[in-house]
Amino acid sequence: MSTPPPSARAPRPAPWVRTRLRAAPLGTLLAAALAFVAVLLAAALPRAQDRGADQALRSFLERSGHTDTSLQVTAPAPVAGQSAEALDRTLKSLLSHTGGTFRVDPEAVVHGTRTTKRQPLLNPELSRPSGFPPAMSLLYVQEAPAHVKLVEGRWPSDARPPAGAPEGAAAYDPPLQVALSQRAAETLGARLGSVLRSTPLVDGTPSVEVVGLYAVPDPTEDFWVGLDCLPRACEHYNGENLSWHVDALIGAGDLGRMDTWGDTAEDFWRLPVDVGSLRADRLAATTKEIASYVAGPTAATLTRETARQRLRTTSWLPELFKQAHDRRQAAAPLALIGPAGVGGVAFVVLCLAGALAGDRRDAELRLLLARGGSRAGIVGRLLGEGAVTVLPAATAATALAVLLLPTPRLAPALLSAAVVALLALLAFPVRAAVLLTPARPAGRWRRPVAELLVLVATAAAVLEVRRRGVAPAGSDPDPLLVAAPLLLALCGGLLLARLQPVVTGWLARAAGRRSGLVGFLGLARAARGSGAGGRQARGRSGPSVLPMVALLLAITTGGFGAAVLDSVDANRLGVARLAAGGDAAITAFGKASLPAGLAKAAGELPGVRTSVSLWIDHDSSILGMTLRSTQTSVIVAEPAAYAELSRVLGCGSFDPALLAAGGTQSADAPVPALFSAGLARLAGPGTFTVRPGNGGEVKAQVVGVIDCTPARPARDAATVVLPAGPATALVGADQPNQWLALGSVDGERLRALVRAALPPASPTQGSSPAPSPSPSSAVAAGRDPGAAADPADDVYPVRTSAEAVAELGADPLQRSAERLFWASVAGAAGFALLAVLLTLMRTVPERAALLARLRTMGLRRRQGVALILAETLPQTLAATLGGAVVAAAAVALLGPAMDLSTLVGASVPTGVRLTAGPVLTQALGLAALVAATVLVEAATSGRRQITTELRAGDQR
Repeated sequence: MSTPPPSARAPRPAPWVRTRLRAAPLGTLLAAALAFVAVLLAAALPRAQDRGADQALRSFLERSGHTDTSLQVTAPAPVAGQSAEALDRTLKSLLSHTGGTFRVDPEAVVHGTRTTKRQPLLNPELSRPSGFPPAMSLLYVQEAPAHVKLVEGRWPSDARPPAGAPEGAAAYDPPLQVALSQRAAETLGARLGSVLRSTPLVDGTPSVEVVGLYAVPDPTEDFWVGLDCLPRACEHYNGENLSWHVDALIGAGDLGRMDTWGDTAEDFWRLPVDVGSLRADRLAATTKEIASYVAGPTAATLTRETARQRLRTTSWLPELFKQAHDRRQAAAPLALIGPAGVGGVAFVVLCLAGALAGDRRDAELRLLLARGGSRAGIVGRLLGEGAVTVLPAATAATALAVLLLPTPRLAPALLSAAVVALLALLAFPVRAAVLLTPARPAGRWRRPVAELLVLVATAAAVLEVRRRGVAPAGSDPDPLLVAAPLLLALCGGLLLARLQPVVTGWLARAAGRRSGLVGFLGLARAARGSGAGGRQARGRSGPSVLPMVALLLAITTGGFGAAVLDSVDANRLGVARLAAGGDAAITAFGKASLPAGLAKAAGELPGVRTSVSLWIDHDSSILGMTLRSTQTSVIVAEPAAYAELSRVLGCGSFDPALLAAGGTQSADAPVPALFSAGLARLAGPGTFTVRPGNGGEVKAQVVGVIDCTPARPARDAATVVLPAGPATALVGADQPNQWLALGSVDGERLRALVRAALPPASPTQGSSPAPSPSPSSAVAAGRDPGAAADPADDVYPVRTSAEAVAELGADPLQRSAERLFWASVAGAAGFALLAVLLTLMRTVPERAALLARLRTMGLRRRQGVALILAETLPQTLAATLGGAVVAAAAVALLGPAMDLSTLVGASVPTGVRLTAGPVLTQALGLAALVAATVLVEAATSGRRQITTELRAGDQR
């Protein structure tokens, strides 16, 4: 029998996966896009959390200072064999045990030898401010020449000096060669070539010879931390007596003779830990390794390797790591609630997508099963389809997340992406397996039992949160506790799923009594629920729970987190206002008064609502009490304006009528006064004499008690508030030395006004000189620490609450938690919107058939849109109302257990306050977005669906 020609052979069957994907290209692309977005978020969120935690840790440690983040190693200098090479060998051994979870920057290491006791310099020509001689210690710092500039003379020699003269004096002859700071030499009165002698000893007199003078280009460099008396002479006070302390540098050649100056010498190595290489996820391992280095196996090994039995290492890093861990714990709830919410909503969306695909292909799958296909074979082919669609999209999304958010840790992102990709891959096959399973009698107990389990888990989580807090001290946040808002949302969704059909049914019956058909039909379909294809065509007992749960999850997590951030902002503003005394403040330095007209001009600035000029004296005393006198602060202010300031700040509110009479009384009459609580307990009723520190006295009568006051907000401070008037003017209180205000005041504009008020010839008013501002005070005032200080900023410092709020909120830990939360809220809203769209897509065939039939009976296009809205919006409105209620319940139930101090940046009372604004904003915003989407979908796709249905005819 001849072989048939190739053209006569039977065609090979087309591959299943390729055929199915080409048959529905749009669905394939949408499935790939959904998987891509879900996996991208799943991979990006852990990496964003790691980046935020690492940045917060490094910022916290950098603010702690160079000394606290270093390993300080010390050991007694050896009696014999001391040399620079010996110091270097020990340093090499010290560095060899770093580089695991932490590393030391070799370029920033400081090591050398120092005398442990400063010796007095007895040269009569040296400066003695209070009659006490200056004292000097000697240091050998190997890295010093790279950080100074030799301006005169030479460096001390590294060669050992020749043998001295007679025995007994050889140790002190010749003098030790030292290099001295030029500033220190000018302060002491020393010069190049000076031989500085110390206290004579039995066998000779220790002395040093100044062979070089150096200048320090940058005294603020980290190198000089702990070496404060090398760049300049340091002030030393013994009581009120001032003397000078200085340090001098010696050469390596005199290392063996250092102990002749201060009896004993000590070797030291400062090893600054590279903060930029530390990671928050490895903080526990780093703490353990540092502890071993300080006092543990590593410390024992170093003692043996270096042959230094008294080698000691100290560091503040373990304590700083614990503080950083506690700070991360405190911010974890907000950082975790957002990702948990978007994860829950994404899970619902993937389940809906699988349900939509199952409904769309229900007839096809049943046909395959009827023609001999097995359920396992069909599900396997569906897994193949999903693998071709989902896996490339998931791989691309994971790679993009890794590329966009670089961070060392890869495992959490890969694990999260793998879980979401697996869920996206299995959603449709699992749904298909359920559809192909033979129907069994539905047990009425299954749903109530599941709902009861959810209710029990929610109650347990809420009770644990109320008992332990969201982030229990000493442990990481419990996932059950963090999931408490989500469990509340799930309970709300299940409850709404029970109630919404009943309430919508009542509304449908009420609409049925009216003449219109659209409202009744839409509400009736909303109460009954609608489906498409297969088993869904036989009707439902109610609408799908999943879209409602998605909306509730998004609204609840968004509302709860927004309430937390609103409380953070409110607490931060309250702390800033108390620190400044209001929204803006001008304070005169020392005993000075504000320039004439400055307070009036400041009160007229745009944005100022309440302006208070006051006089405050912290050196006052009160006579006539049980004690002879009591030190207190006296505040004199206009009663009405000061009462308004106290009310807004929530600090010592009082009725201004209590002090109003004091402004019109004569100078001899007792002045009404408000006493602080502690002072009032000591005073009791009666009249007392208030004696300000600048002289004079005022008779005061207690008319009220305050717990604090804006000018001095400390709760335990002894304060007296008096009204401005004739009596208080006699003690100089008519010239204010402080100005406080409420309102949105521009700090730079206020500073410009203060600078304009300064007398041109005398920029430093007052009896006390203005000190140079520190970098921290410059930052608090909103200025660049490196910029030159303005005289007005020193004499009349300006503070605003807006600048204080910005300073409190500058912590990267706070910013990263807030950014992550809002990104999660946006993602949850997007997925919730997608859940609504998927629900609409599930009802497309049935809705199109209904509208086509109604169009043949005269239904207008506008009425068709109204019908769609009447069918879909009840669920949206119910979810909006339920989400707002559940979010408010979450704040009420869980809010009291949240400590916001870390997020605020200052210690504040525990708890989240419940306000309608943040919750309603989230709920109404998402509801408006969903309603707009439904309207657009109904208006744009309804006409096309109806036309297609009328042309094709009803095939159902």
